[in-house]
Amino acid sequence: MARLLSLLRLMRPVNAVMMGFAVLVGAALAGGLNSASWRGLLLGFATGFLMTAAAMALNDYCDREIDAVNQPDRPIPSGEVKPWEALALMTLLSLLGLLLAWMTNLGCLLLAAFSWIVMASYSTVGKETGLPGNLMVSICVSIPFLYGALASGVGLPMRTLLFASMAFLSNTGREVAKGIADVEGDRRRGVRTIAVSRGSRAAALVSALFLISALLLSPLPILWGIVSIWYLPPVLATDLMLLYSSISLIKRPTRENSLRVKRIILTAMALGLLGFLLGALLPGG
Repeated sequence: MARLLSLLRLMRPVNAVMMGFAVLVGAALAGGLNSASWRGLLLGFATGFLMTAAAMALNDYCDREIDAVNQPDRPIPSGEVKPWEALALMTLLSLLGLLLAWMTNLGCLLLAAFSWIVMASYSTVGKETGLPGNLMVSICVSIPFLYGALASGVGLPMRTLLFASMAFLSNTGREVAKGIADVEGDRRRGVRTIAVSRGSRAAALVSALFLISALLLSPLPILWGIVSIWYLPPVLATDLMLLYSSISLIKRPTRENSLRVKRIILTAMALGLLGFLLGALLPGG
């Protein structure tokens, strides 16, 4: 029983459930929450859960030496789970996730396979690359929303593509900002973030560029008439928070401020999601 609990902890079930839920949110954004799509939604949730759990297991396997110093209580460095067991669990979860994606439809299978490649690339070689690694993380953040639309059988409507793009851009800005906070540890580990290779000021400018790019996309859904007026209040708040974060980070690219800004950006992303959901689900008025 103790071994099973350790394997479950390796999977980080809370993260996996959240990613499964993100697939359902993607379906809601696409207008695919209906009784006819329940099978695809159930399979989509399970696929999101399994693929995320597989990513967590692979990540812990790749980070086992670092965790032995920084987080010795993690399942692998503590000896609760052997490295080969983590790899075996990752393989099993990945195969099950891809099987469920295949049972959903071809588009889901291709997207799930692509996400697995990105996830594996990030865990094995991407973390040390700096900005490319940041982009890989943002791809993984965006994919569940696209996957939910495909799993519900409605294709990829424009509002889903726009939200995925905004999530990608704002999360990349957040990842670059996080590099300012982690610069000392990243330098010791050989992680080539923008903050390490170019300095905190340059990282703040790049972070702001991505955040402002996300902000500039935000008027398009209402201008194109693909969401209702209920989209506006949360997204206006999101835009103000992204603008404030950009200005604040450029003015003070310090570790303490970057930690504060990354929390603000996360809140802004949640508000943006709420805005898209309201605009997609509620009628105009």
